Amino acid sequence: MKIRNIVLIGFMGTGKTSVGKRLAKQLNWNFIDTDVAIEEISGMSVPEIFRKHGETRFRSEEKALIKRLIEREGYVISTGGGTPLRAENWEILTQIGLIISLYAPIDTILERIGGSNDRPLLKADRDENERLLLSRQPIYNKADLIINTTEISIDEVVDEILYNIEDRTKDGTSD
Repeated sequence: MKIRNIVLIGFMGTGKTSVGKRLAKQLNWNFIDTDVAIEEISGMSVPEIFRKHGETRFRSEEKALIKRLIEREGYVISTGGGTPLRAENWEILTQIGLIISLYAPIDTILERIGGSNDRPLLKADRDENERLLLSRQPIYNKADLIINTTEISIDEVVDEILYNIEDRTKDGTSD
């Protein structure tokens, strides 16, 4: 079977955007980062939307965007870390394409993100961030494929995804 799209999910700092861009280039597909698309549509940064209108407004815009992606084909879609957490979003994502979860432990994530203050849900406290990651992990684990990005390069993650896609299209186990 043909894979229509690839949806990357996972916690912030796991490499969704970097891997997504490289994967899209390899496949000669389009790339979309849902957070960037929401910023372009709203004319505000994600932190601004959270500050001025709250998380509810952001999640509403996020849902509207992913609903529009159902009809698309040939896209690698990097979602925000919270996108798959809502059941209605999860249902939409499963209709869009193959869902791949990227994983890294909290210390790796915090090292990658550094002192970034552009992530509205990132907490100052390491343990609080770890609790947030652990609370989300059961949803991320429902993905069609899970890749630990801790000790492999972006290219190695892309290669693993391409290998798995090829395997699925041979077996007929894709969407």
